[in-house]
Amino acid sequence: MWLLRLKQVLQTPDFRNCRAAHELQMRAQGIGVNYGLLGDNLPNPNQVISLLKSKNVQQIRIFDPNPEVLTAAENSGISVILGVRNEDLQQLSASPAFATNWVSTNVLPYFPATKIKYISAGNEVIPGPLAQFVLGAIQNLDAALIAANIHIPVSTAISFQAIGQSFPPSTGAFSGDSIPILTPLVGFLSSKKYPLLANVYPYFAYIGDPSEIRIDYAVGNATSVIVNDGGIQYSRLFDAMVDTVYAALEKIGGSGVNVVVSETGWPSAENGNFATIDNAQTYVNGVINHVKNSGGTPRKPQTPIEAYIFAIFNEDLKPPGTEQHFGLFYPNQSPVYPVTF
Repeated sequence: MWLLRLKQVLQTPDFRNCRAAHELQMRAQGIGVNYGLLGDNLPNPNQVISLLKSKNVQQIRIFDPNPEVLTAAENSGISVILGVRNEDLQQLSASPAFATNWVSTNVLPYFPATKIKYISAGNEVIPGPLAQFVLGAIQNLDAALIAANIHIPVSTAISFQAIGQSFPPSTGAFSGDSIPILTPLVGFLSSKKYPLLANVYPYFAYIGDPSEIRIDYAVGNATSVIVNDGGIQYSRLFDAMVDTVYAALEKIGGSGVNVVVSETGWPSAENGNFATIDNAQTYVNGVINHVKNSGGTPRKPQTPIEAYIFAIFNEDLKPPGTEQHFGLFYPNQSPVYPVTF
């Protein structure tokens, strides 16, 4: 299929207008990285952007509107998922004026020189005490952007903990405490054609049940079908988890909402034989190649995958243990393991 698309591009006189060319471009832009700042020894943002450009990384996700990062990304060609701090959600939901000020402070000074692709109103707050504020925050931010004549989709990033039923993927459903929050939120996203962001970690699924989940299925290098779900076949857990989210969306009226994998990764240390450099390298490079070379997931074969690897660096101010070892690079910018973007 990949070679067929390339052939279609080359046979089209004006290849820029070819649908196949658009699909190839979408896949080339389908992989990004999460840029966390919880380290006291990290390179400055200008150095980081230079590193990413040298590695052909075209997309990043940041967790708060850090002005140094947003400035460094200007005219770099790198697009940004701009995060809203969880602690700002309540005020953004309650006050359209606060949302207008947020956009004036964190978007207008940088856009469009900094290519802001999406805004994520919070990270992994559904379910939880802040969940009730997410929809209002999204709506107020969206209205403020429209008033400023800017089109940037606004969404939120959910944890897989928002899923209550996950196996087989076709039975995917949100948890009971998430459904009342997500149903109107997904309705809004659907009406706007905005995506839902989802953090998808086969690593955590695997270590939660290693006796039932095969390691090759989890890291994505299985050579045969592992799960047959009513004729839809899965050989990698990543696809199964993404399709579980799609199935859950369909059950609450979100069949037209695309899923952007806002985080995925595998730690390289601090959990015995589970978190190793070999497993991390296999998983991350497998996801990158899968995004570049597949049409989509088994449930959504015509929908290109967009996924963001967690994370650029090992961050020493994160909680001790595996949390400090999800990085693709050490703080000195040397690779933890080889990755090809």
